[in-house]
Amino acid sequence: MHQHEPAPSPSGEGRPRLEVADIFRAHGEVYRQKHALLPEQRDAMRAIEVCRTEVLGGHVDVCDACGLARPAFNSCRNRHCPKCQALTQAMWIEKRMERVLPTHSFHTVFTLPHELGPLALRNRQVVFDLLFSSASRTLLELGRDERRLGALLGVTAVLHTWTRDLRFHPHVHCIVTGGGLARGGDRWIASRRRYLFPVRVLSDLFRGKFLDALARAHEKGKLKLGDGDLDGEAFGRLKDALYRKDWVVYAKRPFAGPEQVFRYLGRYTHRVGISNRRLVSVDEHGVCFRTKDGKQVTISPEEFIRRFLLHVLPDGFVKIRHYGLLASSNVRTQLEDARRHLEGENKPSRENRACPTWQERLYALTGIDVTTCPRCGGHMLRQPLTAHPLSPPAISSRLAFLDSS
Repeated sequence: MHQHEPAPSPSGEGRPRLEVADIFRAHGEVYRQKHALLPEQRDAMRAIEVCRTEVLGGHVDVCDACGLARPAFNSCRNRHCPKCQALTQAMWIEKRMERVLPTHSFHTVFTLPHELGPLALRNRQVVFDLLFSSASRTLLELGRDERRLGALLGVTAVLHTWTRDLRFHPHVHCIVTGGGLARGGDRWIASRRRYLFPVRVLSDLFRGKFLDALARAHEKGKLKLGDGDLDGEAFGRLKDALYRKDWVVYAKRPFAGPEQVFRYLGRYTHRVGISNRRLVSVDEHGVCFRTKDGKQVTISPEEFIRRFLLHVLPDGFVKIRHYGLLASSNVRTQLEDARRHLEGENKPSRENRACPTWQERLYALTGIDVTTCPRCGGHMLRQPLTAHPLSPPAISSRLAFLDSS
């Protein structure tokens, strides 16, 4: 188990009254006994259960003036944990802002039809990879088309797999540059500011690319088809039905300028299926949480855990990917050429600034200053938790059941 810096609540509003971890602690063991879980699902449950508790260790911040002692337990840093995304998100945004081009951008969402849900659940890695590749190839191909733009776009894509009520709904959010680098690299070609490509064209091309790639994966035996329900003719019928169906590609309102782009996208990159602040109530009979437009839904704890685990990604799966100008192979070459054409003589100075500490990032993100005593304003000194007599019995009692696991 890696040791990490303690991470206070990422919101100035304080710790939520209810947490996903509470549901896992109360009902997770029974769920694990009744259901076969993938290793990554079991690991995610365990990490969320022990996140920011004494199980992972931590520190005590002690004021050198008044002696106030404040425990800070380590974060699990699992990417599916609702409590561990704020600082990671802030660091990601900070790094990506260095690559933002000074131009308008578009937000496009590519969604898989619900008929593909069962196949996607059995073949997460394959289907999610096809979703990424089909969406990005659709955008880049249309961008290169001389009849439309004739340029290389920059694309950042983020995978989401959930609806607001935690059902399985794979889709990718794509942020696309409002123009691209001309084929010869000698100029920047800007798109219209309110419009990139026709949605119907995007939808039809995306559908064709995805189903063609899916058929090839099937021919090569890369798909797990379950209990024969998609063997042979059944798979062909599914493919034919999907070709006849209109696929959903949604073009959102374009961004006005580069300042909005990755700060907005940051809200998508490190989001998990549900935040703790959406939980309303939890008891033996149901978990109630907010969905959309002020609505709420109540489901059993077992069903809540099942839905949450639908969105645990395979180990090592990359959920944020970059294409075209923003691909890693192009950031030092074509991306810089595009920036030079866009900035021209007004190129802003790029000062080398020291990398901020996690405490400075936390303060900038939440307004929480962990280095200053909240009681007297003195300086907080850090001590190992084991070296301080402070002991949190409430946490110990809540986690007693984990001692034997």
